[in-house]
Amino acid sequence: MSNLRIPGPTPCPEEVLAEMSRQMINHRGPEFARLMESVTAKLKIICQTKNDVLILTGAGTGGLEAAVVNTLSPRDKVLAISIGVFGDRFASIAQEFGAEVIPLQFEWGKAADPKTVRQALEVNPDIKAVLVTHNETSTGVTNNLEEISTLVNEKGKLLLVDAVSSLSSIDLPIDKWHLDVVVSASQKGWMVPPGLAIITMSQKAWQANQNAKMPCFYWDLAKAKSYLEKGQTPWTPAISLFFALDRALDMILQEGLENVFNRHAHIAQKTREGLKAMGIKLFADPEHASNTVTSALIPEGIDGKKLLKTLREKYDIVLSGGQQKLEGKIFRIGHMGWVSDKDIDEALDGLRRALSELRG
Repeated sequence: MSNLRIPGPTPCPEEVLAEMSRQMINHRGPEFARLMESVTAKLKIICQTKNDVLILTGAGTGGLEAAVVNTLSPRDKVLAISIGVFGDRFASIAQEFGAEVIPLQFEWGKAADPKTVRQALEVNPDIKAVLVTHNETSTGVTNNLEEISTLVNEKGKLLLVDAVSSLSSIDLPIDKWHLDVVVSASQKGWMVPPGLAIITMSQKAWQANQNAKMPCFYWDLAKAKSYLEKGQTPWTPAISLFFALDRALDMILQEGLENVFNRHAHIAQKTREGLKAMGIKLFADPEHASNTVTSALIPEGIDGKKLLKTLREKYDIVLSGGQQKLEGKIFRIGHMGWVSDKDIDEALDGLRRALSELRG
């Protein structure tokens, strides 16, 4: 098996994959209702919330679209905080559905500056909602979401959070930080194949939903909530993925949330220190470096594409390159979900060998 060290999809434990081989059940019957009750209850514990938790069959981007169209109307002013590719994508979704997007972009590799966020909110008092990515995998940076949330709540704005690559791996107390809509996806820290989007909705978010005028059908969260009360989903769910998620949630809870967060912090630090020991410069601001993905500059004189190809073909190690304006400039090592010290040791050793080979 390849040592898959990209920011997602991530490797899945064998016991999680085994659950997907189970026979189908009636998604309108009592068996699926029990499954929905089980996964929803466990998700609330891991998400640290009493808010509604909804599971949609779709990608994380679908979850982000659902967050936007279920809480906003065309011409609503939206402050879109971006520190990379996925922050820009969140803004693009809102713009596509007619929101008046006010972009607040920061240098890639840096976290959003809360003071600048405060200024933007003060200059634009009629902003309805703020979009923010908690953990930006394109740059390997984690925003100070707690401080940003405090500012947004002081101004009484709605806060929509992309937590696709952080929730379940990095501490994210949804209720404590008063986060209105939080979106995650199964293929990241949840240790499940792609195909499920997880969304939490606060009471303030549901109030906004009552007045939202953006079009939606498949992503109608009010409909998803009404069906959840019956132990169902509005549309045919990816039943096999629900089986897998239920098992993965058991594994997370058995390890313990604090232990999961500490393991990710330890693995991230190990990765960063290992790269620095090779003389490789890290890309992300060290004060805000992500615990789920590490970004590093491609060493001078090294062809980034050849490096990734050598790792993949000769050492069976799969890393990610940079995206958009960072293509050819950085590489990224994913370490979220089902990841151990051994996985990182092997990745770093392969990287060391590949660099030595390419340097001749």
